[in-house]
Amino acid sequence: MKKGTVLNADISAVISRLGHTDTLVIADAGLPIAPHTPRIDLALTQGIPAFMQVVEAVTQEMQVESAILAVEIKNHNPALHETLLRHLEHLQQQQGNTIAVRYISHEDFKKQTHESRAVIRSGECSPFANMILCAGVTF
Repeated sequence: MKKGTVLNADISAVISRLGHTDTLVIADAGLPIAPHTPRIDLALTQGIPAFMQVVEAVTQEMQVESAILAVEIKNHNPALHETLLRHLEHLQQQQGNTIAVRYISHEDFKKQTHESRAVIRSGECSPFANMILCAGVTF
């Protein structure tokens, strides 16, 4: 049995295949996913699993160099935005690196997800609960 924290085989596999600067999306239940982009669907019902539960599990195994958010999260979901920033600050301390956070429009965000290695869909049903994680290296 895998010793790491992520037991989901699809998530574990995609993280293990990430190279430097490859991206992985963690999405709410409503983000459109391009037909050619691999979808890892964890959504069971509204809110299960929560977006932050997925973020916390994935970032325990993934080395994160930077993150991309839709600028709209600042005004339309400020509580989640603050929670994400605190999580990324804590992750920086764990990893020993700086995690750059960049904001783009939601329309550009959706376009950028097409280049991602995969989209992990949560059951989150709050606005703009999406993040693109850019892989770093551990050396």
